[in-house]
Amino acid sequence: MLRLAALFAFLLPQVADAAVCEIQRFEDTSFTACEVRVGEDLRLFHSGPSGPLGSFNAVNAALAAEGKTLGFAMNAGMYHPNRAPVGLLIEQGSTQSDIVTAQGPGNFGLLPNGVFCIGERFSVVESRAFSATPPKCSYATQSGPMLVIDGALHPRLIPDSDSTFIRNGVGVSADGTRAVFVISNDRVNFHRFARFFRDALGLPDALYFDGKISRLYAPAVRRNDLGFAMGPMVGTVVNKD
Repeated sequence: MLRLAALFAFLLPQVADAAVCEIQRFEDTSFTACEVRVGEDLRLFHSGPSGPLGSFNAVNAALAAEGKTLGFAMNAGMYHPNRAPVGLLIEQGSTQSDIVTAQGPGNFGLLPNGVFCIGERFSVVESRAFSATPPKCSYATQSGPMLVIDGALHPRLIPDSDSTFIRNGVGVSADGTRAVFVISNDRVNFHRFARFFRDALGLPDALYFDGKISRLYAPAVRRNDLGFAMGPMVGTVVNKD
């Protein structure tokens, strides 16, 4: 039986035009992959008038004023205890938090890390390259480490590592027309998680979002993970009715 990424989840009705989300198996590990194509309304969400939104339900409440709702969503980057983003965050073309290019502790500082950019096309760009020549992004979030870089795995990923968690991230096609958001349904190490993007999905660039707190909102597979309040979130926006 499929093990969900969060301890608590509840079933949702299907939403028309929601992102295509499918459960796939790779080397005895279950993953849920949600594919988004250029032209879909994909956004990053962090704060509202009262501060960080923190949950999928809060995002849906904010979108209700537009007559919209989430098609799918997941957490999209690491954050401080006050839920401020760690590293770059761009929302609606405005930089809310600056890029960090220095090596540091933890997964975020395991260079190379990267930026997921939503512009005319999707891209995952190594952070220092992004800082040197910033592409035009309507939305962007920085996280780390990179998982796949031009078809090569991050050099510090260990094949037989026993550090396993529920993990999530994003990969982008070579032409930038597709972004695939993935969450593991089973505990997985970095190496296998990266190889799922490269070897199972055929994506040449992929970025890690987080572990432990990784959660998914996906009406297409009747899933809404609950848990602690989140920082940045990414999701598609669709008509409510």
